Amino acid sequence: MTRYVVIGAGAVGATLAVELQAAGRAVVLAARGAQLDALRAGPLRYLRPDGEHRVDLSVVGSPQELELRPDDVLVLATKAQDGDAALAEWAWRPVGSDLAAEVLPVLVLQNGLDTERAAARRFATVYGAAVWSPTTFVTAGEVVSAGDPMAGVVWIGRYPAGSDARLEGIAADLRAARHLVEVVPDVPRWKAGKLLPILGNALDALHPPGPLRDRAAAALRAEALRVYAAAGIEAADLAAETGLDLSTFEVRDVPGAGRSGRSTWQSLERGASLESDFLNGEIVLLGRLHGVPAPRNAAVLAAVHRAAAQGVAAGSLGEKELLQVLPEIDVLVEADALAAELAGPNPPVLLDVRWALGDPHGREHHRAGHLPGAVYVDLDTELAAHSDDPRQGRHPLPPVADLQAAARRWGITAGRPVVAYDASGGLAAARAWWLLRWAGLSDVRLLDGGLGAWTAGGHALEEGDVPAPAPGDVQLSPGHLPVLDADAAAELARTGVLLDARAAERYRGEVEPVDPRAGHVPGAISAPTGENLGPDGRFRTPAELRARFAGLAPDAGPVGVYCGSGVTAAHQVAALAVAGVPAALYPGSWSAWSNDPARPVAVGPQPG
Repeated sequence: MTRYVVIGAGAVGATLAVELQAAGRAVVLAARGAQLDALRAGPLRYLRPDGEHRVDLSVVGSPQELELRPDDVLVLATKAQDGDAALAEWAWRPVGSDLAAEVLPVLVLQNGLDTERAAARRFATVYGAAVWSPTTFVTAGEVVSAGDPMAGVVWIGRYPAGSDARLEGIAADLRAARHLVEVVPDVPRWKAGKLLPILGNALDALHPPGPLRDRAAAALRAEALRVYAAAGIEAADLAAETGLDLSTFEVRDVPGAGRSGRSTWQSLERGASLESDFLNGEIVLLGRLHGVPAPRNAAVLAAVHRAAAQGVAAGSLGEKELLQVLPEIDVLVEADALAAELAGPNPPVLLDVRWALGDPHGREHHRAGHLPGAVYVDLDTELAAHSDDPRQGRHPLPPVADLQAAARRWGITAGRPVVAYDASGGLAAARAWWLLRWAGLSDVRLLDGGLGAWTAGGHALEEGDVPAPAPGDVQLSPGHLPVLDADAAAELARTGVLLDARAAERYRGEVEPVDPRAGHVPGAISAPTGENLGPDGRFRTPAELRARFAGLAPDAGPVGVYCGSGVTAAHQVAALAVAGVPAALYPGSWSAWSNDPARPVAVGPQPG
């Protein structure tokens, strides 16, 4: 008869041991620390949706306490960070005249992509698994298992590929132990698919649930998919590809046990070591090996370790701290993440702000192809006012009542996010982003890379006119972002940092295609907006933008930005926000400054 030696008595391991034993299979549970002491002192308190169970288990504290048998199956249920040490500890134990690594199979239940490879270094027969087990281990001697009626879901396969008769027997035993089980021929794909949703475990450990945390998790997944593509890794879509009927598996409340966080939350709560090195850290490693940076996963990895070192309580950090780690998620959304949001319960309002100086055909471009449901926004008439006084500039801020009326026409309602895009890296769409935030709408983002990123990601466009959306009810009010007038801009150029976002030749005064005088505001620093973007038309990373702006003004004080008429300067404000630097906008910009004869002008490459 097969005996299961379950190595690791945490949430997953203890649950599996209890359920195997209840199914009549022979089980030994290898535990350590406080959990070992608790299990030796008395039965495990096993909490399920149907109530509390007290379960006596056969427990050992080390391999030396157990004589291994030829019919044993080793089940590695430690955390990923403890997997290699446990494998080394058990691999070379005697099994008669043989060694465990030679004759016993090992079933690896860890998250991440690393442990199967570590097991195959020693064991001749390795089975990998992607496991969905809604279990909690926070208190020694107690495990909460919330899956119902099944305790968990397992996709299992021989590593690196295939199946065999012994694996089929293990799968049958797991099914008897109240687990949904599917044998798959390509288990690394399923492991890669399982890793994507749990990249957010570190966020779950630090921050309470909410839309911003969801966005951060989506950003981590999008980054991971880029890394996978570079590494040649294909990830299975577990829910879409499985042959299991997942509707038969539910997560329910457990009497006497409050809802807690996922595995990293539990480790942080217990003061145990963290699995994040093998979750977010796996993406960072793959990115470094294949030349694709993964700065978001690297930042989250560092943040959760920093929190653990400082003794931060699980779930105690807020949105402010999250934005300090990933400031760009408050400004940008990637194409894949946007596609997922559009299919979700609260899809964003999409604003198509295609505009360029000298190109009056934005609406025609919109009709030719736009994101599904996107409303066309005319920058000249809806995102700007018009004045007979040239000292107000070419694109003065619109009266907030007019902006509110336009926003309602676009279908913007309270509580619904907004995403603006264009076909020029956000240079025009940023005007809508800034204006709506200035008017008090906080949930506004830019599609990173715009229309090009959307189509490059394989997402479809619509053609023709979009039916008028249902009128919105949004309430707007001015003044929620800082602005500069000409006097304040002149003062900031002397006492802080005033960035000129126009092309360098316009800053130097070599050309001036639109405005009456060439040059720049005395004391302003040249910072062309185009340099905020990489070759792919997407914003540079937060680290790259921080380095860029620090290089322009190493002793930066308060920051302000202007451009030709207050349009691309909004893009610069967005880039500064991605870098974590707040900045004020001079809406009149050079078009207002240069039309005032009383204002001085500097020329040449230096601030003047």
